[in-house]
Amino acid sequence: MSFNWVCSVPSQTFMSVIISNKCKSFKGLMNNGIGGCNGFPSFLPKEASLIKDPYARALARRIQRLPVQLEFEDSRSCIMSSCVKPLKENEANPVVLLHCFDSSCLEWRCALPLLENAGLETWAIDIWNTYIKRPMILVGPSLGASVAIDFALHYPEAVKKLVLINASVYAEGNGILSKLPNTIAYAGASLLKCLPLRLYANMIAFSNISLSTTLDWTNVKQKTLVICGEQDQIISYKETLRLHCELPNSNMRLIPESGHLPHVEKPASVAELIREFVQGDI
Repeated sequence: MSFNWVCSVPSQTFMSVIISNKCKSFKGLMNNGIGGCNGFPSFLPKEASLIKDPYARALARRIQRLPVQLEFEDSRSCIMSSCVKPLKENEANPVVLLHCFDSSCLEWRCALPLLENAGLETWAIDIWNTYIKRPMILVGPSLGASVAIDFALHYPEAVKKLVLINASVYAEGNGILSKLPNTIAYAGASLLKCLPLRLYANMIAFSNISLSTTLDWTNVKQKTLVICGEQDQIISYKETLRLHCELPNSNMRLIPESGHLPHVEKPASVAELIREFVQGDI
């Protein structure tokens, strides 16, 4: 395993999904990006037109809805799932971007275009078995890292490599989060106003049991890149280093002057790390 500093560069549980006849009735909705307000897809709320961030506006206009069939033990259910499809598809392993809790694909509004500019086929949704059909580089930030690890363990054939950004995978908590009364944490979580409170509510929901008791890191065979924001006030450096040491095949990179969401704060740095990792330079 290796550890390096990186200077800033200028500039939900997954299930196997397939398409079926049951979903064919949804096909007319697949390209419903036309007919909305100001070029936004019609299925987005009208408030989308009030978005000021030009990067978020551009990415929101690319959101599509695709029919996805979920396979349960004794039933099937077809739903419409939104995603941002790549501008160009190729034969290489695609990059699939997850997002944090209570977020959306717009979280990647700055980094996704940079990954595309680097020539990487980039998706921002879980529709692997239906549409991507190739082993992917799965990127999970914060709580999305737990989902990414869980998916890699259950569907190893679907994941070529893992990228974990400020991974929230231990439930012990740290700093002020571990001292908040449960009532305050749950109140904050119900309002969905404060990220630390939402994260803490997730922690106490696990009854202070580490996710490592149910997810065995030693079974993660994929090569993994662990990215850490130097100034992350949510996930401590100690926890990120612990994860790096427990993963059997991982590299770790620290992004200076970055907090819990480096792919938002330092998108160029994160995109460059992912590019190097995909192309085997890390």
